[in-house]
Amino acid sequence: MWELIEKNKRKSLFVLILMFILMVSLSGAIGAGFYTVDWVTGMLWGALIGVILWAVQSAVAYFAGDDIVLHFNMAVVVTPESYPQLYNIVEEMKIAAGLAVMPEIYIVQSAGLNAFATGIRPEKTAICVTSGLIENLNRDEIQGVIAHEMSHILNRDVLFMTFAGVMLGTITMLSNVMLRGTVLVNSNNRRSRKKGGFGGGHPVMILILLLLAIFAPLLARIFYFTISKKREYLADATAARLTRYPIGLASALEKIAKHSSVDFVSRITAPMFIVNPRFAGGDEDSVFAASTHPPIYKRIAILTQLQHGGKVSLENYQKLYEKELETSGLFSKTTLESDKSEAVRAESTEKITEFTESRKDVADVILANTGFKILTCGCGLKIKLPPSDLRMKVVCPRCRKELSVSGENALATGNGGNELVFMRKNKNSWESFPCRCGKFTFQLSPLFRGTYAVCKRCGTKVKIEYPE
Repeated sequence: MWELIEKNKRKSLFVLILMFILMVSLSGAIGAGFYTVDWVTGMLWGALIGVILWAVQSAVAYFAGDDIVLHFNMAVVVTPESYPQLYNIVEEMKIAAGLAVMPEIYIVQSAGLNAFATGIRPEKTAICVTSGLIENLNRDEIQGVIAHEMSHILNRDVLFMTFAGVMLGTITMLSNVMLRGTVLVNSNNRRSRKKGGFGGGHPVMILILLLLAIFAPLLARIFYFTISKKREYLADATAARLTRYPIGLASALEKIAKHSSVDFVSRITAPMFIVNPRFAGGDEDSVFAASTHPPIYKRIAILTQLQHGGKVSLENYQKLYEKELETSGLFSKTTLESDKSEAVRAESTEKITEFTESRKDVADVILANTGFKILTCGCGLKIKLPPSDLRMKVVCPRCRKELSVSGENALATGNGGNELVFMRKNKNSWESFPCRCGKFTFQLSPLFRGTYAVCKRCGTKVKIEYPE
């Protein structure tokens, strides 16, 4: 598989260069538009800023691109203790794929059935599934999906998709800045036009700005989709090889195709999913969906025929692929020669007990893993308190009974229990938390650097600590 890995690395480098050119062109146009004295000087300064921005974004994409993608999709990490069977499936596929490092496992709270993988570096990757997927698929189907996403990690597809996704977001942001700034440029630079100058306010320059602002995101998306749709077929073939049970993935794809929609998914991260969630309900043949994913029915047809053939190998998959799509093969001769044929295994008899919980129970597990406290009142109502809620007592909204908040709290005590402490998670963003009296909410701005905050209602003094 080293040939696939090297090929995807070359594509990533190619996209890196294209994104660089596009980003520098955008920033240069913005500089030329706003610098009315000499548009050439403005363009050079803008291009320089674009180079700096590109370097920063490249570093961010490399070191934190996967975290950004997971944050965009509101993914929550799960532990082996909370989902031992899911963890075992991922571990099985990690061993079968020969990966050196175990990918992290995340869950997105959504009724839709979907999954994706992310990660720039081999030592830091992640597989994310929706709660709807683990609730509605059996073990063989879940294993097929995990194997498919593991294949993207093994083939280094995630290197391209994660990096390109972050860069696409930056270019879209620059385009929005340019569109909003064009009106300002036009109104503030009329004096330049009266003097006959060819500055940022010149109609020709404004037209260039508008064209770049409109077409730059489109070009960026074309770059984003330059990776061949063969990557999904390659992942399917590799997954079938890892599980030796192609019908498991085929059955999963059939279910996912009907319910692939995911809450809060963005246009940037949607192509990373096993089925594009923005084209749910069998719309995978549309022009936009086809730009990132091949038709699902063709993927299912190939996997089903491979199952009925009784032998799983990359060569057999390639023959079915050529027959179904009437095109050239997926794998090189060297890859096929090193592959061995394996018999299709029997259907798994293991029951997935942890995935039979109701949706509310799954949501409670995810919330508990993120620090939420879940109180159950005698009337049966569940009260969910976020980590930033520091109240010692709460009142049930149904029966009005007062409940004590026990266990670990975000508001800790120090100095023998006489001092209350709040640990900031991110000092560069707004944070709020209620006082233990329940009548006042502390609001900490990004500029706040004080060591104490005082409740205006009860006078409680809270020490503010900052992450190192």
